[in-house]
Amino acid sequence: MHTLRNRLLTLAALTTAAPAQAAETAAAFSLAGMLQMLLGLAIVLALVLGMGWVMKRMSGHGLAGGNALRVVAAAAVGQRERVVVVEIGGTWLVVGVAPGSVSALHSMARGELPPPAAPAPVHAARLADWLQRTLERKHAR
Repeated sequence: MHTLRNRLLTLAALTTAAPAQAAETAAAFSLAGMLQMLLGLAIVLALVLGMGWVMKRMSGHGLAGGNALRVVAAAAVGQRERVVVVEIGGTWLVVGVAPGSVSALHSMARGELPPPAAPAPVHAARLADWLQRTLERKHAR
C-alpha cells in the first residue's frame, strides 16, 4: 500500500510538472525558431539588396561598352510608337520604335538640339478673374 501511494504521488508530481516544463520548452523552441527565421529573412533581404546594387552598378558596362550609345531625344508619335534620336560616336541616328520593330529613318552628323520651347505664360489676371466669376456663380445659387 505504501508503494502504491508513493507511485501515485510520483505520477501526480510528474503530471503537474510536465505541462509547465513542456510550456517552457515550447517557449524556448518558439523563440529560437523565431530568431532563426528573422535571421534567415535578414540574410535573404541583404542578398536581394546587394544584387540590386551590383546590377545597378553593372548596368552601364554591357556589350556596348558603356557610353558608346546614348539616347539624345525621344518623342511619342502614337500609343506605343516613338521616334528616337540615338548618338553613336559622332553620328546621330533617327529611328522609329514600335512594338516588335525598330526602323532606321535617317542618319546625320552630330549636331546641337534647339533649346526647348518655353511654356506659354499663365496670365494670372485672367485666372484670377475666372476664379472670381466661378465663385460668384457658386454663391449665387
